[in-house]
Amino acid sequence: MEKELVFGHQNPDTDAIGTAIAYSYLQNKLGYDTEAVALGEPNDETAFALKKFGFEEAPRVIKTAANEVNKVMLVDHNEPQQSVSDIDKVTVTHVVDHHRIMNFNTSTPLFYLAEPVGCTSTIMYGLYKHFKVEIPENIAGIMLSAIISDTLLLKSPTTTERDKKAVQELAEIANVDYQKYGLEELKAGTNIASKSEEELIDLDAKSFDLNGKNVRVAQINVVDLPEALERKETFLKTMKDSAKSEGYDLFMLLITNVLDSDSTALVIGSDEALTSFEKAFGEVKDSEISLPGVVSRKKQVVPPLTEAFK
Repeated sequence: MEKELVFGHQNPDTDAIGTAIAYSYLQNKLGYDTEAVALGEPNDETAFALKKFGFEEAPRVIKTAANEVNKVMLVDHNEPQQSVSDIDKVTVTHVVDHHRIMNFNTSTPLFYLAEPVGCTSTIMYGLYKHFKVEIPENIAGIMLSAIISDTLLLKSPTTTERDKKAVQELAEIANVDYQKYGLEELKAGTNIASKSEEELIDLDAKSFDLNGKNVRVAQINVVDLPEALERKETFLKTMKDSAKSEGYDLFMLLITNVLDSDSTALVIGSDEALTSFEKAFGEVKDSEISLPGVVSRKKQVVPPLTEAFK
């Protein structure tokens, strides 16, 4: 059978990498020939999870796919601007996702499964059960890590009962206390002191086409919000430089405290884009706005922005 690559979105998080690993394993058990790859290096949190569950190496990073394969499978994304650079040169045969569907079309039929749950690995867990494929301990561990990451240890408003059930059952297979491990995992991803502003604004960032406007939303998790905001002016300068070079109409950096589930956002952009942003979230003062209880880009940021930019 012809080989296919399986991957998540650019600037991959634990769900993008972990679910790619899990889906590749499942598809290989079902008779496909696949390899899990990534569109970027793992962040600190993902690296912690991979090491914890015995993955000696992260999936290799690719820049293009068409030079290797004709077909690919996507997880944790569908929007072309978030995918591999030459996505238009390969055939997408499978998609498993938990985000909105936008600007996605194919010339041939495909398997597409999108469900409104907190994490793509929750959907993946259901697929394993559907196909009656046993989940190895390490695969259970990386799927568990993905759900913990995307739901902020089940505290995000994106969390569903299915996510909670999957966490409990995967933790049992992985032989860990998910509460204890989950806090360790989240904290592993909050060390920002050793990273430059350029690295941090690109660490977990996605671009969205909102009514013709190019909107960039980045997010970093911290345990000390005031310490992160000491770097505000440097963050803003770096965001402005990125917006100028990449053509972003709006750039939002969401800084989330994982311990209390509150965020502060730094925002820059054109006057028109900022007006739309304020329709969604309120007045921005000195390029900053407090967003209590906002932790989810998918559910609490992108939908109101989409509406405001109409």
